Amino acid sequence: MRRLFGSVRARAALAATLVVAVALVAAGAAVLLSLRANLLGEAGTSAERSAREVASQLAAGTAYGELSLDVDDRPVQVVDEDGVLVAASEELERISGTGVEAVRPRPGAGAGDEEDDDPAEAVEPGEIGERATVSDGSATVDGETEDYRFAGVTVERDDGSTLTVYAGSPLSAEHGAVNTALTVMLIGFPCLAAVVAGVTWLVTRRALRPVEGIRREMAAITRSEDLTRRVPVPDTHDEVARLALTTNETLAALQAAVERQRRFVADASHELRSPIASLRTQLEVGAAHPGLLDVDGAVQDTVRLQRLAADLLLLARLDAGERPADARVDLGALVREAAGGRAGVTVRAEEGVAAAGSRGQLGRVLGNLLDNAERHARTAVEVRVRRDGEAAVVAVADDGDGVPAADRERIFARFVRLDAARSRDDGGAGLGLAIARDVAARHGGTLTVRAGPAGGALFELRLPAV
Repeated sequence: MRRLFGSVRARAALAATLVVAVALVAAGAAVLLSLRANLLGEAGTSAERSAREVASQLAAGTAYGELSLDVDDRPVQVVDEDGVLVAASEELERISGTGVEAVRPRPGAGAGDEEDDDPAEAVEPGEIGERATVSDGSATVDGETEDYRFAGVTVERDDGSTLTVYAGSPLSAEHGAVNTALTVMLIGFPCLAAVVAGVTWLVTRRALRPVEGIRREMAAITRSEDLTRRVPVPDTHDEVARLALTTNETLAALQAAVERQRRFVADASHELRSPIASLRTQLEVGAAHPGLLDVDGAVQDTVRLQRLAADLLLLARLDAGERPADARVDLGALVREAAGGRAGVTVRAEEGVAAAGSRGQLGRVLGNLLDNAERHARTAVEVRVRRDGEAAVVAVADDGDGVPAADRERIFARFVRLDAARSRDDGGAGLGLAIARDVAARHGGTLTVRAGPAGGALFELRLPAV
């Protein structure tokens, strides 16, 4: 049972069936109540009409014995103000609901009493009341017992006395109509609910068929670990198609991330291999011939390993989505600190230019930019710090050969060196600019390069100013 209702189709069909069932029950109850109210109203109107026919005879002064009471075989009573029955229809055998259960007038009460000297003697005329009272009850007429709706109409006679005429209208038609409608609903509503459940099941299965295809393909991708595969995109242009497109985009991004990670590991292994091999060679030579040990070279290789490990660690932290600190960093002071002790570097900084972020990471960006500029400059490097609207801008320019337009984006990729002949000792591992751009992006900024005023490269770091 749990597995059955764990299906979206089953839950959708059940929900639709419950909603339709509730709506049908509510609508059916409203229809039945409305039908019963209308039929009861018609029965009351019919009973009142019969009662007024008799009341009109009394108002005209007709004697009790001459009243025409057998109106369509309906029960009729005429009661005086003391609750005494003075006239009743001949076939009436039992009655309830009018307040007077008598079915035959008492001797001397009129209405054909054999002891009355003149049963046809006229009575006082009167006036018929405007309002009628309505009640429900039952009566037995000529051996048949039925439920009736009774209407009571009063007649105010000229002598001050009051007569009340009760006439009933049978409710068999009302009961029959309500029972018929109820029977139709009890049969039709379950059938309609079953149809709704079946249609919902079929429609949902058809709508979710592409989802099952997506699930199977994703399961196959998980088993095979083949990220080049893609899920099928249905030609429906609906939410399922958009889900398939988004899934394929996610797979493409995951594939790119895995490939980038593999390249990163391969490049890092390649970069680490050279200084490690060099250091091992020097140590082995030193172990065999202590006098030939190149201590300075070993220290340089160790420093290169330390820097490369630090760069790789920082890139890993950036890739993991580490959020920088939210401290206020004075960019002018940070630039002057990074440029301190560097020959040929000129700093021109406006006062009060600051950004929010990690002082250490931003200092690393400036250090990488200055290292790159010094490596390519002929004679001078110029650093400017200024405010540009809502942005804090740090521009690092050199007077070197510049960066070709075709390579201005490629230089920010990891382990990229434009000068293939340049040694690793002079050029590093090709991670400085990649780290600088990643840090800038984590701080909500950008890092771009274009031609500088002195013909070299101009690196521009833009950060949200505070």
